[in-house]
Amino acid sequence: MPSVKTHDAITFLLTAPAFAVGYSVTADLTLAAALALSFAFGGLMFGPDLDTISQQYSRWGPVRMIWFPYRAAFKHRSRWSHGLTFGTLFRVIYFMGVASVAVYLAFAAWASFAGGKIPDLSAFAQAWSQIGEFVRGGLGEHFVAAVFAGMWAGAASHTFTDMAGTYIKTGRITEFL
Repeated sequence: MPSVKTHDAITFLLTAPAFAVGYSVTADLTLAAALALSFAFGGLMFGPDLDTISQQYSRWGPVRMIWFPYRAAFKHRSRWSHGLTFGTLFRVIYFMGVASVAVYLAFAAWASFAGGKIPDLSAFAQAWSQIGEFVRGGLGEHFVAAVFAGMWAGAASHTFTDMAGTYIKTGRITEFL
């Protein structure tokens, strides 16, 4: 398995081509930049090694505790953590769920502290919907898709690098190619 430095170097080397591909597909600098930045984020912070105490896990600093349930739930290199199809999708859904709960609890704590009304879940869901409309209106209809594609590709580069390393170490390089 390649080292953290190798994974990081590959992420940095492929970020510019990710921007170029994004721009060639969309002809939009904002979408291309979103794709490239999310590619770097996906490779450095959101990759499949969040299921272990890894450099990616450590980079989250004091909020890395949000990944503890994820680490506990999945075996390292399972299809749910390293899988190309489900790995990133599940991490995005998991992260958005954790972020939603954290934001809701922050609003509830603030309302309780300030003597206001604690928001109900439907009002909270409506607020998320309004945020989505704001993002689509300000950054474009395809912004969220570009961010997800970049995160997926960044995490996938990690998985492909692991696969290539495994095939090279076992002498099965022709099977990989």
